[in-house]
Amino acid sequence: MSETTAAEAKPESKHSSVADQVFYWWDRVGILLILVLLVLMMAIFAKNFVSWENFFNVLRSISINAILAAGMTLVILTAGIDLSVGSTLALSGCVGVLLHLAGMPLPVAVGGGIVIGALVGALSGGFIALLAMPPFIVTLGAMTYVRGFAYTSTGGLPVIASDLSYECFGNCYVSVVPTPVILMLIVYLLIWFLLERTKFGRHVYAVGGNPEAARLAGISVRRVLIWVYTIAGATAGLAGIIFSARVMSAQPNGGQSYEMDAITAVVLGGTALAGGRGRITGTLIGAIIIGVLSNGLVLMNVPTFTQMIVKGFVIILAVAIDSIRGLVNSR
Repeated sequence: MSETTAAEAKPESKHSSVADQVFYWWDRVGILLILVLLVLMMAIFAKNFVSWENFFNVLRSISINAILAAGMTLVILTAGIDLSVGSTLALSGCVGVLLHLAGMPLPVAVGGGIVIGALVGALSGGFIALLAMPPFIVTLGAMTYVRGFAYTSTGGLPVIASDLSYECFGNCYVSVVPTPVILMLIVYLLIWFLLERTKFGRHVYAVGGNPEAARLAGISVRRVLIWVYTIAGATAGLAGIIFSARVMSAQPNGGQSYEMDAITAVVLGGTALAGGRGRITGTLIGAIIIGVLSNGLVLMNVPTFTQMIVKGFVIILAVAIDSIRGLVNSR
């Protein structure tokens, strides 16, 4: 009886091994392969796609979403979600502009916007960690009340700042590289270091993989969760500063639906929605894929509504890949 069971189990084990190898290599080169194929396709079909000017345009266009996605990566690694980053972006941008108009120096205006974002994230993280509330519900509520604060701060109207002190955060260049791209790369380097070279990074993966096991191992799960949401809020705050610098105004309606693009970039980049697995470099590639796709569709004169259809299917594809991976790993 035992021999029959072993014989029957052997092919299943071999099948599982093959599947594991496929996803092992997919996690490492699959997303990069998609990017290369997408770039080649756009180079063939999209006029003027291949140029240095367009290359930097793509990077600048993704910088805000990529920064949001960097913070979102930490959240999703802990099996959480943050639906409030778009609203946080709007509020932080409004705070930065209003502080500038109140006569505050550049460091205070920029720092104020980032701190507001961090406080929003810390509050959400506190509810999630201390009261064991579902991240979806907490951040859904935050998405609404933070947007309300943004509208309240400006009286519901955009506030123009033609001499914005931190304009260079959104509109300047270092040589030929746009400033937002440099800020984006700095954020990714910092979070890469945090995840790959620090104890906190190991704790993030542990909490996402198995929070109970992490707690028994002596990891303060609550502290990790609060810090993760605080960092995500701070990155949203920085994105808000860049956004307001780009448009030279406080826009309380800014950042609407940005959270979906950020989540798409994270999942497309290989981070599991169930937590515990993913890389920040994958998130950056996922954000670039979204940027290349959007840029190419515009250059091909694809109607806006059709672009929405394509992006919607990209979101479903990203989640489907994650779901298939989860099903294979569970066998």
